[in-house]
Parts: sequence; structure tokens; C-alpha cells
Amino acid sequence: MKNICIIMGAGPAQSTVPKPAAGDLIIAADGGLQELERRNIRWDLTLGDYDSLGFVPDRGEVIRHPVEKDETDMQLAVREAAARGYERFLLLGSLGGRLDHTLANMQELRRIAESGGRAFMAGEGQAITALAGGNTLTFPAGMQGTVSVFCAGDRAEGVTLQGLQYTLTDGILTGDTPTGVSNAFTGAPASITLRRGTLWVLWTESTESLAARLRND
Repeated sequence: MKNICIIMGAGPAQSTVPKPAAGDLIIAADGGLQELERRNIRWDLTLGDYDSLGFVPDRGEVIRHPVEKDETDMQLAVREAAARGYERFLLLGSLGGRLDHTLANMQELRRIAESGGRAFMAGEGQAITALAGGNTLTFPAGMQGTVSVFCAGDRAEGVTLQGLQYTLTDGILTGDTPTGVSNAFTGAPASITLRRGTLWVLWTESTESLAARLRND
């Protein structure tokens, strides 16, 4: 079983926080601290410029960054965790609210995937991940609802979708055409495979299940 990093951002949470396992790292990114405290969930460190929180915490490990910076607090939290040896991330409070921050978090998913790590965003009933070329994302039998696949760049090649309502073999998706939107699970085991490029994949799955994937896959 692998250790994971759970990061709580300041965006709308609307999802449960999985119970941390021994060795997991819990980071409160700026205003995410209030959500963790509201849920009485222990945290290992807080990080950010604290413009959302409105004050600098006075207990625990605190890392403060200037307000004027190139990275978002979520990005800085991922980089801090990576420096401590973590390669698998569950980003909560990362969807909804400000669209620009949601897009920034999706770009961070892409960077993590293309660097060889794994990450899921979760919130507002949705899960999002980035899938880099040469990898496969699998889904167990019994999954329900829609699943959408988008090209996270100019071109994604060798896209193969199995076990879904609409299948595809060695296809091509481009960044200017949403061909992969609103596919659906059939109840059978499913998979998404990519040879070259990067995909964003969106579907519905509980945060507990996502954390289990990160620990065990």
C-alpha cells in the first residue's frame, strides 16, 4: 500500500475526506484549513499566502508564501508534498467556485501525470484526473453514470475506450473538438488507454474509493 497526500483547498468541498492512513500527509492549502477544522480532521501542515483564510495560523507546521507569486496555493502544496517524497495526490476543495482556480488545478493534474505521478481532483460530485501517454485508467464493474474524456493539449493519439457505451480503438482526440464528452458506464469493467499525449477524464466516484485507488493501484 502506498502513502498519499490529501490536500484541502479553499474551494467548495462538498465531498467527504477519506480517513488518513499511517504515513499519509494532510495539507491545508490556505482557506482549506477552516474546512478541515470544521470536520475535526487532523492536518500535518498549513501552506499558502493566507489571503483566503484571513490570518496566519499560530499552531502546527506553517509555511507562508507571499501573496504576489506565480503559483497557486494548491500548486505550492503539491510541490511541498513532492519534495517530501509523495507522488500520489487527492485534491479536495479544488472544484467549483472560481473557474480560473479550477482550470489551474486541472493544469496541475496534467503536470503531475506527465511527471509520472498520479492525482485525482474531487468535489461537487465529480472526479477528474489527467492520464498521460503510455498509461491506462481502469474502472471496476458496477460503475454508473457518465464519463467524459477530453484531449488536454493539441492532440491525443492511440485512445482506446473499452467497456463503455461508446467504444473506441486506437482513436485520435484533439483539443478543439469535444468528441469524448458524455460517454457512459455500462456496468462492465472499463478502461481508457492512451499511447501519446494527455487526456482529462471526468466521472463520478466517492473520495474514499479514489483514495483507495491511489493507495493500491
